[in-house]
Amino acid sequence: MSLMTSYLFCSGYVPPEYVRKGIYSTKYDVYSFGVLLLQIISGKRTSCYYGPHENMNLLEYAYELWMEGRGVEFLEPSLDDTTSACKLMRCMQVALLCVQENSADRPSMLEVDSILKNETAAIGIPNMPGFSVKNHGDGEEERHIKYVSINDVTISQMTPR
Repeated sequence: MSLMTSYLFCSGYVPPEYVRKGIYSTKYDVYSFGVLLLQIISGKRTSCYYGPHENMNLLEYAYELWMEGRGVEFLEPSLDDTTSACKLMRCMQVALLCVQENSADRPSMLEVDSILKNETAAIGIPNMPGFSVKNHGDGEEERHIKYVSINDVTISQMTPR
């Protein structure tokens, strides 16, 4: 199975813990909301690749731009005006918190609601999003993710490229 096929299988709104282990988390809806919010503020699809080499999924692309302080480049230009740029960047940060790899690191929907309503509330710094396969300078090599379905049970195998 190719990386593209693997990505298409897991792309969208399904969190990594469900795709990889079939574990339904109470943070399933949080992950889905984060993906949807990233799509809305960027006007981009999850089924395409982005970045200078078109090798990043939507979540990786958003995370990389945000970490580099270039999050404004991710935003849909028609949404931006002089008063909404900060609000949109806040939405981007909240969305990235929602799509973190580890479900325990994601906020609850109640926390998401509170953060979005209270513009002065402190927001954490997001970790790597789910389904990331790119090296982000943390010393780990790029990995190839292979998903295999046997009798409706999904198995994930991580192999170095």
